Amino acid sequence: MCADTPDYKDTLNLPETDFPMRAGLPKREPEWLARWAEIGVYDRLREKQGRTPFILHDGPPYANGHLHIGHALNKILKDMVVRSQQMMGRDARYVPGWDCHGLPIEWKIEEQYRKKGRNKDDVPIVDFRQECRKFAEGWVDIQREEFKRLGVTGNWADPYLTMNFHAEAVIAEEFMKFLMNGTLYQGSKPVMWSPVEETALAEAEVEYHDKESFTIWVKFRVASGPSNTATDADTSDLVGASVVIWTTTPWTIPSNKAVVYGADYAYGLYEVTDTPEECWAKPGDRFILADKLAADVFTRARLSDEMWTRVRDVPARELAGLSLVHPLAGAEGSNGEWDEPRDFRAADFVTDEEGTGFVHCAPSHGMEEYELYRDLGMLPQVITYNVMDDGSFRADLPFFGGKRILKPNGKEGDANKAVIDKLAEVGGLLARGKIKHSYPHSWRSKAPVIYRNTPQWFAAIDREVGDGQDRYGTTIRQRALTSIDKLVEWTPKTGRNRLYSMIENRPDWVLSRQRAWGVPLTCFVKKDALPTDADFLLRDPAVNARIAVAFEAEGADAWYKAGAKERFLGDAVNPDDYEQVTDILDVWFDSGSTHAFVLRDRPDGAEDGIADLYLEGTDQHRGWFHSSMLQACGTKGRAPYRGVLTHGFTLDEKGIKMSKSIGNTIVPEEVVKQYGADILRLWVAQTDYTADQRIGPEILKGVADSYRRLRNTMRFLLGNLAGYSPDEQVAPGDMPELERWVLHRLAELDERVRTGYGAYDFQGVFQALFTFATVELSAFYFDIRKDALYCDAADSLERRAARTVLDILFHRLTTWLAPVLVFTMEEVWLERFPGDDSSVHLVDIPDTPADWRDDALAAKWAGIRQARRVVTAALEVQRRDKVIGASLEAAPVVHVADADVLKALKSVDFADICITSDVVLTGDPSPNEAFRMPEVEGMGVVFEKADGEKCQRCWKILPDVGTHKHAGVCRRCDMALG
Repeated sequence: MCADTPDYKDTLNLPETDFPMRAGLPKREPEWLARWAEIGVYDRLREKQGRTPFILHDGPPYANGHLHIGHALNKILKDMVVRSQQMMGRDARYVPGWDCHGLPIEWKIEEQYRKKGRNKDDVPIVDFRQECRKFAEGWVDIQREEFKRLGVTGNWADPYLTMNFHAEAVIAEEFMKFLMNGTLYQGSKPVMWSPVEETALAEAEVEYHDKESFTIWVKFRVASGPSNTATDADTSDLVGASVVIWTTTPWTIPSNKAVVYGADYAYGLYEVTDTPEECWAKPGDRFILADKLAADVFTRARLSDEMWTRVRDVPARELAGLSLVHPLAGAEGSNGEWDEPRDFRAADFVTDEEGTGFVHCAPSHGMEEYELYRDLGMLPQVITYNVMDDGSFRADLPFFGGKRILKPNGKEGDANKAVIDKLAEVGGLLARGKIKHSYPHSWRSKAPVIYRNTPQWFAAIDREVGDGQDRYGTTIRQRALTSIDKLVEWTPKTGRNRLYSMIENRPDWVLSRQRAWGVPLTCFVKKDALPTDADFLLRDPAVNARIAVAFEAEGADAWYKAGAKERFLGDAVNPDDYEQVTDILDVWFDSGSTHAFVLRDRPDGAEDGIADLYLEGTDQHRGWFHSSMLQACGTKGRAPYRGVLTHGFTLDEKGIKMSKSIGNTIVPEEVVKQYGADILRLWVAQTDYTADQRIGPEILKGVADSYRRLRNTMRFLLGNLAGYSPDEQVAPGDMPELERWVLHRLAELDERVRTGYGAYDFQGVFQALFTFATVELSAFYFDIRKDALYCDAADSLERRAARTVLDILFHRLTTWLAPVLVFTMEEVWLERFPGDDSSVHLVDIPDTPADWRDDALAAKWAGIRQARRVVTAALEVQRRDKVIGASLEAAPVVHVADADVLKALKSVDFADICITSDVVLTGDPSPNEAFRMPEVEGMGVVFEKADGEKCQRCWKILPDVGTHKHAGVCRRCDMALG
């Protein structure tokens, strides 16, 4: 610049904003949280009239610890659903809730007792329950603040708790509906039992982990006797031979009552001809085995191929005539415990894929065996009660009394070894080993579980429900399967198949637990009556009503207070005739009943008691989705939800499950302290939640970078809208084509955003908006329009049109992104619209006029943008070679073969679009030296330097610079200066 040329910097319309590039989210986010609470944003949204409700029913987390990253993912997803539905015009209510009953809390209180030398059994049960309640209350308060810190909106002042008195009353009422409709029964059958926790477990409370188990091959000797007359075949050569079974649970052998075989498998009689040292078989021993598995069995017994021979076929009709002897029969000191012959018959659950082709049956410890003998009417002959609550054998069981399957810490006990050693001692073993396999474990204690026959309370899912709500089926299973197929929308679709197959194949629901902290099974049984008797259960509406009233006033503790039985039975029923059930309900029944006391009973619930959406992790197909479905189908005849969304699990950056022992956990609180909650929310929006997600330091750095780019876009809008007035507005029809192209893109995006939010496709919505903001706006539209915004006269049409579009962009981007970046979009909004009651979360996404859509214009500008890319690439070569320092030093010649494209380029100011000082457009063929891009045919660019002087205001190089009133400027700038 010459010494006498004025400095025109102050004459430019440069951006003005206090919006910082450094967000400072960890420090500033709590301020916005406090502000939202102060102005009552959630409550003010509820005051909006005439809106269709949208109800996302919250699956209750358990109130016993700090949040992990899975909690954060889940609650942020829920919040994005609620906020997006609200901003699209719904009344999106969200009532957060907590699951408060159950074993983990009991354990914590018992642990506190042990430290003080107290015994739980010495504490009155009501006092114990009060301590459990206090413990849960403390964690509810902690978790509530942790969830709020993530920016999650909702009715935090009035959440639902399963331990609230009204909730406990309703849970009891829902249970009593099962009592009254005939689906409740008491049965003694094998259930999954935790010896460590001393309670029954449901499938939803079990997870599968690898476990190393003992495996044994046991000999059941074929006995002679009357049963051999059942067939005409000569089976005399089978007497004295042994049927061999294989099991991974040696501890069940003392409870064996039968052996079964497959009617359609090929079996043979095999004889040992030679043996090595240290072998449990001896020459002359004969074994009956499935032909397909015989060689493997002998290998396990350390017998090589030349040490055994196949004698003959043993067809199923011969097996049917045999009786077997338990390997412990007649053992000294057995006191006749196992002397009765074992039942021997065909069963359809036998496999010849592994084992021996025979299955040993202990119906007290296996569901398939139980069902076989139940259907045969033989349960009284085969059920045993050898295993106690703590997993020990009954004290008077010969050889094994007091031996434990598991130790109190969940480790291997001494029962398996004792059984194996005794079998070896009496000659009952053929082989033994170990196997690593997937095995059920309690999800709470992480200890293995067993199948154990105990009296439990069940909901029959195939028994007709006597409630008259038969529109979707007459049984719980029918209603559930119909609901899954006809009433529920699944996101992703695979959720349907998963829950359908689970419910299609599941057994009856085990409702009872042998614990203290929960809602009791509020029922009475008649003394001396059998569970099969019609009058075994007291079904009295007046008794049920008294229970409900008491629970509403006092909570479930009322069941355990002195005189409770007499109080509830009243004068019409003799208390001496009935026993009060003391088991508590499966906590999944609690959470499965939440639809009744949240959706049905609360004023902010759903009018029909049905949620629009349940949203949880994939494990809840066998958890909350499952129990809620069964519970509601038993009490209201259908699913309690119209939609189900499931997300995957959270892994570390390498795809490994997070574990404290590995040290790869990501704690939400730490992420929030370092980056702010918006970065965690942005991570959720960027991931495909339908699969397992990964998170870690490097991933979070990438998320933070994306955030900075978005923040830069919003800062540009704010800076260039400084002082904007509605008086500046330009009607779309009067705008330049570039602005109308932006409006077209907004119309397309509005449809994409609304459709995406409606389908809970947050990743798709965010990717579309991020690409638009960073590529189409920052790198294209903003880049082009900086010149007009900064250098045009304040009242020029082009500048006013650009500012009009920036205002439109502001309102759409802030509302489109508000459900994701709740804090940042509030900051952006308040930067422009400060005020005591101002909040982006109080407004809706603006409607977009249909006439903004212009597909013909979009097609034209697609060609223009492609041509611009060729020019930009050509100039980048010159910049790299240091021929020019900036694109304004260029005036390229652009050769365009396509006449329509050439016409399009000539119809706009292509130099402005390319950010060059000039451009020459020609239909002449491209010379050899022209720059080309292989993917763009028919276009070449020849570099030329711009002719003229550099304007000291806008920096364009033009021939007319210096010929106007104001020194050193071009014509456009001279006019702007006045």
